Amino acid sequence: MGGALPLSLSRPIGQALSRVVLGLLPKSRERIRTHLEIAFPELRESHLDNIMRGCVRHFGFMLAEVAWLWHARPDEVETLCELEGTQHILPILEQGRGAMFATGHCGNWELLSARLPAAGIPLTPAARQFDDPRLDRLVTAMRSRFGSEMVPRGPAAGRQLVRALARNRVITLLIDQDIRDIPGVFVPFFGRAAWTPSGSAMLAIRRRCSVLPGFIHRRPDGTHKVEIHPPLPIPQDGSLEDRVEELTAAATAAIERQVRAHPEQWVWMHRRWRTRPE
Repeated sequence: MGGALPLSLSRPIGQALSRVVLGLLPKSRERIRTHLEIAFPELRESHLDNIMRGCVRHFGFMLAEVAWLWHARPDEVETLCELEGTQHILPILEQGRGAMFATGHCGNWELLSARLPAAGIPLTPAARQFDDPRLDRLVTAMRSRFGSEMVPRGPAAGRQLVRALARNRVITLLIDQDIRDIPGVFVPFFGRAAWTPSGSAMLAIRRRCSVLPGFIHRRPDGTHKVEIHPPLPIPQDGSLEDRVEELTAAATAAIERQVRAHPEQWVWMHRRWRTRPE
């Protein structure tokens, strides 16, 4: 769907499909509402309803845009998506030590992983493999079309990411989900302790590489904007565990600011506060 159609036609189709899917998944609908109430206790029900409707519209559009990426040219991706903040990352790459791009499931993150390589930024994202090998191969092929070098999450991921840094690439990790089978720490997210992957902070501290938050968001006219922010300060004091927690908290705070700015463009169906402190 959408690959051979212009986005002006495929986006409404994706939106309709998104409504149908969410209508068939009442638990997901309830989870979205519950999580919005946790994050925004000050908002009225009507405002929360608007955010929910915006979520459905956003993910429908995203479905169409991901299908479009199968056939899009780099110049078309550049036209659809403005890129701002390269002045923060290019001088770091000139030092030849690589960098880390910390982001989350904000906006159309699949389009983000296409836009940066289209601009010549050597991206190496780490991503979960799909259970179905055929689907995994298809998605990996789509994500690699524009130059991203994919690393499957797992026991060997750390070594592959270290090698990518040594080749002066920008490794990319999405750290806004509660994942039980990888190391993590509890840090604040919308005022609640949230179990957050800490491997990126550990790697950044040990390899002494810069960590730059960056995000994409959809604009009212249907275009997108990627913003690369200045590097986060790397903690210098305290134990390694304390510094990892501090850096993870700083990256998570940047994600929270992005979600607050565009709440309809985040994955509220994800059980972000599933794991609780003992």
